Amino acid sequence: MKLMTILTAGLLAFNMTGFAQNDRTMKFQEEHLNLTAGWDKVFPQSNKVTHSKITFHNRYGITLAADLYIPKNAEGKLPAIAVSGPFGAVKEQASGLYAQTLAEHGFLTIAFDPSFTGESGGQPRSVASPDINTEDFSAAMDYLATRDDVDAERIGILGICGFGGFSINAAAMDTRVKATVASTMYDICRGTANGYFDANDNADARYEMRRQLSQPYRPVRQSRKDTVRQDCGIL
Repeated sequence: MKLMTILTAGLLAFNMTGFAQNDRTMKFQEEHLNLTAGWDKVFPQSNKVTHSKITFHNRYGITLAADLYIPKNAEGKLPAIAVSGPFGAVKEQASGLYAQTLAEHGFLTIAFDPSFTGESGGQPRSVASPDINTEDFSAAMDYLATRDDVDAERIGILGICGFGGFSINAAAMDTRVKATVASTMYDICRGTANGYFDANDNADARYEMRRQLSQPYRPVRQSRKDTVRQDCGIL
């Protein structure tokens, strides 16, 4: 009887811990984002589309920020496209221009900041994950497919530069993606292996790369002043 009491107490404690973890997850999904209210793009605003800010979540619990572009005077359910990239860029740049231009041609579009980037959530900042960034595109599909003004059978994704690969990954797994564009002007895999313009496409250069990659990691400690000087090109 005493053993059963102990086991019951343990199970209750385990369940309560699970509830607490779920509660923390839900709070994380409700992460508050500081979205800029005004027009903050590097390109002019079109008078042919309406623009607004929206948010949605991916399955990792990260809140993503996006710009929504809708053709003016649009009626019925529209074909839709989710746009992101280039690698390291934000939606106020190329992806936003792509999205706005496509909206001028009749598509409902979103340009989103991937996880850990721009106005989107996620920690640490300014990092990338093939798994999570691929999921970002599927999360954009979730958002678009549930809008009343979107035709769920006509949704595509567009990945620019480094995000072209993530868009192809998403399309390979997500059957809801009906069209995919990878607007990739640079072969990152080839550049990594052979160097810029194949400058390191020789045995000595490949050996030197392997030698450097084999070195033990030694973190370099710098003062904040030296880090700023290095970022500015002084060091």
